[in-house]
Amino acid sequence: MVLSGAAKLAGVMGWPVDHSLSPRLHGYWLREYGIDGAYVPLAVRPGDFAEALAALPRLGFAGVNITLPHKRSALAAVDEAHPGARRVGAVNTIVVGAEGGLTGSNTDGYGFMENLKTNAPDWEARHGPAVVLGAGGAARSIVAALADAGVPELRLVNRTLDRAEALAADIGGPLTLVPWSRRHDALEGAALLVNATSQGMSGNPPLELALDGLPAAAVVNDIVYTPLRTALLAAAEDRGNRTVDGLGMLLHQARPGFAAWFGVEPEVTEDLRSFVLQGMTER
Repeated sequence: MVLSGAAKLAGVMGWPVDHSLSPRLHGYWLREYGIDGAYVPLAVRPGDFAEALAALPRLGFAGVNITLPHKRSALAAVDEAHPGARRVGAVNTIVVGAEGGLTGSNTDGYGFMENLKTNAPDWEARHGPAVVLGAGGAARSIVAALADAGVPELRLVNRTLDRAEALAADIGGPLTLVPWSRRHDALEGAALLVNATSQGMSGNPPLELALDGLPAAAVVNDIVYTPLRTALLAAAEDRGNRTVDGLGMLLHQARPGFAAWFGVEPEVTEDLRSFVLQGMTER
């Protein structure tokens, strides 16, 4: 598509940013919906982040996604932050307003819940406890989303207790903190298991977790998507649990930003998923 002088412009800021799948994802939607616009990667060093963000209105950007290591810095840099972003302590989506003001939000929790609903439509928050492994940025968004959905108990399992305590203090909800050494026991009676750590990701240590105590009806969700079928998901499938991979969370979290910048509510389809997966295998 040939862009006009009125083309809408958005992008993703990170350092580094060449690994990001967002340009491929948003580029697919721009072509699919015939939109006069572009979505570009913006490699911004941490020391230049605030200045680069402030330049967005002058450069004609409708907004940007924010990826590592800038998500926390973005919260302090925007003119206005949605309550959800303040609650989890990070911004991943910024919209430039008509007067040039920057509004930040965090769509990770939305992406997680939409992916879960799409791929495990029978799961309901009221079905029972959820176990979340990890207490990093992704875990914070996921715990907040599950608490808001009405999960009766959230068992948070993390290697370091202080980080789990900080998450519990910031997010609130029906949280029970479980030591890492008791992670196997935490699965008893659970209706949902979420791996929100990087363990099991390509190049990272494996996730060591015995699923013996996990009910057969429980859903297992791994937010890792490289590899797409992690060892955790494979083990869960082998014992009959329904599984949800992490790619859908990435795809769904992108929808609110695209809608705000380009004026179209995009859909997550099998064709989109295949296109993004192709980009992952070509790297």
